[in-house]
Formats: sequence, structure tokens, C-alpha cells
Amino acid sequence: MYTKKIYFSGGDFHELQEVFRSLPGVTDTCTGYINGEGETDFESVSSGTARAYMGVEVTFNPKKTDLSQLMDVLFAVVNPYVPDGQGEARGEQYRAGVFYASGEDEPQVQLHLNFIASRGKPSAVSEGGLTLNDPNSNPKLARQCHALALPLRNFQRAEEEHQHYFEKHPEEKSFIDFPKLREYLKF
Repeated sequence: MYTKKIYFSGGDFHELQEVFRSLPGVTDTCTGYINGEGETDFESVSSGTARAYMGVEVTFNPKKTDLSQLMDVLFAVVNPYVPDGQGEARGEQYRAGVFYASGEDEPQVQLHLNFIASRGKPSAVSEGGLTLNDPNSNPKLARQCHALALPLRNFQRAEEEHQHYFEKHPEEKSFIDFPKLREYLKF
């Protein structure tokens, strides 16, 4: 079976793995450290002493799902307009991003993030449907997309205790409402 890999970051990598592990077309997921400098481990990356992004490697069958669908899911659970993480996971290491291993994926990743960046703020609308102001006409009021779109330099698999964390610890609290997400995605 032909598969491809894509790497996502944004918030807690345990949550990201749980989001992607059972999607149709996804054959495997692995938590780890993306584009790290030197040796990385959970303690050094989560504390910010080692530069890397905490993320997930998603292996998928492109005949069953495509990269655009996977990015739609990512940005349904990760806010690309927040510069430093999601939920309680804050810092550069938790920043939202898409890291592509194949140059053939770059145009699709860039297009997707350009679309997100150009969405801007929704206009304020009165009860009568009248647009009160248009923040898109003033660049100072427009939202700024902070999600990264970069080539993958390296990926280091996280320690075994961080693989499939929510399967091993179902009582653990999450920023993401997984039952509601699964209902919304209908899988």
C-alpha cells in the first residue's frame, strides 16, 4: 500500500495524535519533536531549553484521504491565529504548523495556509443583517495567521510513554472534546 507522511504541530502532541489516529485513511501516527536542533527529549522541548516543535507524524493513504482534508482537521482543533500554542500548552514549541517531507506537498500546504491567512476577521453584523464595520478594510484590525508551513528538516520520535497517551490514560483531561469531534467528523 502506498502511503505518505505529513507532520503537524499545535498544542499538546498527545491530543494531536488522538485526533488523527483513527481518521479514515490514516494508517499510523507517532508523537515526536519536529525540526529539533540537536538531541531532544520531552523535558528539554517542553521546557523550551531545546528548540523543536512538539508534534505528530501522520502516515496516510492518499487514495483514502488527502492532505487538504488532514489540514482541515488540524485547523478545526488548532487555532492558526494564536502565536504560541493552544489551550494550556503555551510557548514557541507548541506553535501551530504543517511540516512537509515531500516537495510535491509544498504547493498544497502553502495554498491552504494562504487561504487561512486571507480569511481575516468576520465583519460585525447587526440583528437586521447590516454590516456595522469591516475589519478587513483596516489591516491593523485583521487577524494574523501564525501557523507555520515549513519543510521537514528532521523528526525525532518521542519517548514510548508519550506514544498513544490517551489510549493508555483515558481519564486524562483534554483541551479537545473528542466525542464531539468524532461526531462532527462522523467517523
